[in-house]
Amino acid sequence: MIHSATFFNPRDFGALGDGASLDTRALQSAIDAAAQTGGGTVFVPAGKYVTGPLFLRDNITLFLDAGATLLGSENTADYPLVTMRWEGVTRETHAPLIGGDGLHHVAVVGRGAIDGRGAIWWQKHRAKTLDAPRPRLISFANSTNVLIEGVTLTNSPAWTINPVRCENVTIDKVTIINPPDSPNTDGINPDSCRNVHIANCHVDVGDDCVTIKSGVEAEAPELRTPCENIAVTNCTMVHGHGGVVIGSEMSGGVRNVVISNCVFVGTDRGIRIKSRRGRGGIIEDIRVTNVIMRDVLCPLTLNLYYHIGARGDKTVSDKNPRPVDEGTPRARHIHLSHITAHDAKIAAGFVYGLPEMPIEDLTLEDVSISMDRSAPAGYADMADDIPQMQASGLFVRNVRGLRLRDVEITNQIGEAFLLENAT
Repeated sequence: MIHSATFFNPRDFGALGDGASLDTRALQSAIDAAAQTGGGTVFVPAGKYVTGPLFLRDNITLFLDAGATLLGSENTADYPLVTMRWEGVTRETHAPLIGGDGLHHVAVVGRGAIDGRGAIWWQKHRAKTLDAPRPRLISFANSTNVLIEGVTLTNSPAWTINPVRCENVTIDKVTIINPPDSPNTDGINPDSCRNVHIANCHVDVGDDCVTIKSGVEAEAPELRTPCENIAVTNCTMVHGHGGVVIGSEMSGGVRNVVISNCVFVGTDRGIRIKSRRGRGGIIEDIRVTNVIMRDVLCPLTLNLYYHIGARGDKTVSDKNPRPVDEGTPRARHIHLSHITAHDAKIAAGFVYGLPEMPIEDLTLEDVSISMDRSAPAGYADMADDIPQMQASGLFVRNVRGLRLRDVEITNQIGEAFLLENAT
């Protein structure tokens, strides 16, 4: 039994929960009242609560009971501008529906739902009429001991869950569903975070399901902190551009990542690592094990020629060696094992390191990939001057220390292994 002194019901502060009235003020008042007593649980009972952005405080649990739904306001004027990192750069963005900066011991939990009603934002994005980047659904910055558990999250205006520079983050038993054509509605994107646990989630979105990031080269060097000590386990991921992705914002580096016991269905790529010249940073100590994939375009891509935002840039696309400097990305100590992929479309894998900085220490062990010969040709990943492929084998270029053990590729068109400058 929760003691009444730590239990705050937004209806006691005037929330109607009728699906039409704007309940932002009542919800925020309940949060602030709990904070004034040192913390507590804001318990949202069943109902539909229209709200603009809510700002949590220290020691606050926002508990959405079964049948409770927060509906994001469809009036874009209800979303004030705040300064946060977005796509690797600190800038003004529209405030997330639930967020906060510099917090300790905060949680969003329960069997209720949050519907961002993001269609108005997707429309503005496509029409290029935004005055600032779209709001995320849940985004905490510079916070510690963050828990997001049990809730169902739908129709996010942009990225769905985006902790930035947080420590000790747990995301458990969360369901995320955004339309497959909704732009950049990634599922879970930890950015320059430490000690992140993502488990038992189901993610079905319009972009990458889980993406691990750490800023871009345009940010001041002191702000480029790594994303490290990340565990992703027991998740199902369907549709979306990638199952679990690292990059392309990774100037601060990404290290110590474990991905295990996951199923990917219909994602464009399965495990995807991407960066490019100029971005810098080190991707290292990545382990992937016990993963099943079906109907993915390419089960594994490790691409250091990623060209989105730099298409046509000759420095990025040059396949000849370039001078090594602080902008040269590095990828090393990457190990994948016990992976099965059925009906892959374009290639069994696409691994393209830099000639001046080959990928180091890459292992595939107990990997079985069957290709779908009837799938149309396409590009295994996004890079300038690469050929289209169709049910191709494992393409590997510029790797130092490649180990293949019990790797089986079947039903491919052409050679099973396409290796060049791989030692």
